[in-house]
Amino acid sequence: MQKRIIECVPNFSEGRNAETIKQITDSIEAVKGVKLLDVDPGEATNRTVVTFVGEPEAVMDAAVASIKRATELIDMRLHKGAHPRMGACDVCPLIPVSGITMEECAELARTLAKRVAEELNVPTYCYEAAAFKPERRNLAVCREGEYEGLPEKMACEDKRPDFGARPFDEGIARTGATAVGARDFLVAVNFNLNTTSTRRANAIAFDVREKGRPRREGNPIVGKIIKDENGEPIMIPGTLKECKAIGWYIQEYGIAQVSMNMTNLSVTPLHIAFDEVCRAADSRGVRVTGTEIVGLVPKKALVDAGRYFLHKQRRSTGVPERELVRIAIETMGLSNLKEFKPEEKVVEYILEAEQQKGVNKLVDMTCAAFAEETASESPAPGGGSISAYMGALGAALGAMVANLSSHKAGWDDRWEFFSQWAEKGVTVMNELLALVDEDTAAFNKIMDVFAMPKNTPEEKAERSRAMQVATLYATQVPLRTMQTAYKVFEIVKAMAVEGNPNSVSDAGVGALAARSAVMGACLNVKINAAGLKDRETAEALVKEAEKIQQQAQKAEQEILAIVEGKINQ
Repeated sequence: MQKRIIECVPNFSEGRNAETIKQITDSIEAVKGVKLLDVDPGEATNRTVVTFVGEPEAVMDAAVASIKRATELIDMRLHKGAHPRMGACDVCPLIPVSGITMEECAELARTLAKRVAEELNVPTYCYEAAAFKPERRNLAVCREGEYEGLPEKMACEDKRPDFGARPFDEGIARTGATAVGARDFLVAVNFNLNTTSTRRANAIAFDVREKGRPRREGNPIVGKIIKDENGEPIMIPGTLKECKAIGWYIQEYGIAQVSMNMTNLSVTPLHIAFDEVCRAADSRGVRVTGTEIVGLVPKKALVDAGRYFLHKQRRSTGVPERELVRIAIETMGLSNLKEFKPEEKVVEYILEAEQQKGVNKLVDMTCAAFAEETASESPAPGGGSISAYMGALGAALGAMVANLSSHKAGWDDRWEFFSQWAEKGVTVMNELLALVDEDTAAFNKIMDVFAMPKNTPEEKAERSRAMQVATLYATQVPLRTMQTAYKVFEIVKAMAVEGNPNSVSDAGVGALAARSAVMGACLNVKINAAGLKDRETAEALVKEAEKIQQQAQKAEQEILAIVEGKINQ
């Protein structure tokens, strides 16, 4: 299951006092499970933009903590700056990064707005996707009149905040109000051109940006701009929705670029923008020589790009995630100006590295090291982790046969069929690899209980309760391994029947590995279920495990019969 990750980009009304800014960001970093990505103070605006990411619950807690600290340190009665603002924390948008929808993010934003109002006594407006009123999707509507206009807005029924509405008082005078919203991830990207002409770069930018260019009389470059009855220029729209772009010349690189802000990747993905800029550039005799991503990018943008470019080549897209990212980097020339390092530029990889500091994952070991760790006197990894890994190998073999079949000479018309099976194989493989470490984690939870005190009746009762919770978890994890490993049979059977006959034995080994994974995990379900006091639950878990085990044995025999038949033809 994909981990849910969101980004939060609060803007605080302080850009000059470094100590104040640090105290605010310290409150964010004090929350476990979040990663502070960027702190961007502006002296003229007297405003600091902070960016951090994490799982929703941790991000929400960090947002509340930072807004609380900001309201303690910033007095809006004394604030002056060039940027529009209405509160110590002026805006606080939540942005879906992975494993979460915009609708879910909007609900989180509303929950956060309510918390800020109730826990911190700061009035809050909900904007963009979190807005309760259509007009409040526009941040400017929420911030109308800025801080100085709050007394009037608090007294007006239609302009009151969504949460924390009350007459203007000393508390509001100090903290101001906050706008909490949900919006899409903004990707800033520059497309490198083999020209030094800003005019050519601008022409390409106007071709593709959503706003387009003004319609002119006669000459499309210097002709008189045609205006409507209200005196506004009539625009010729560009080809890319939710994209803003201009052309410029970069002295440092000696090239012109199309500089673009992509505000909704679900409407216009990165790879579509790249292809369209290439098309527009080519029509003007210019080439795109590479791409520069400014700041960070969600993993999905690169994975989708890699899959898209492989699909254009009629190549299988059922390859590991890191390979898809590599294809995206190579195709779009992300290392054209300087090396693009995914571990430093991809939001999920940055957060993953932070969370894994000091943690030695089994799946990150070499094959030899994993075997040696298993052979050691340590009780983990044990049979559960080994079962999950065997299942992962079975899925990997299914994906391998699908990929080989996709590229088989003379089977070009079937590449997409095999590509889809390869994708299924990689998905199941990844699920089982995650269960390798989860099974060991489940065992460690039981070991942790043994370390709990048992000196008093209360401590003994809590220890007993914790043991039952840990034992139930340790029973459920191998059952999930069984359920997931069983999915391998569908893949390897399809490959035994339809795949490259030269690889049919690999499909057979995949079935054997999957069967062993199911059988091994079943033993773990049974031994852990024996420790459950809730016998009704224990018996239900074992019953389900035995059912899957029987189905796996039958599936294995069917697949082996197909394999033997093809080998003996």
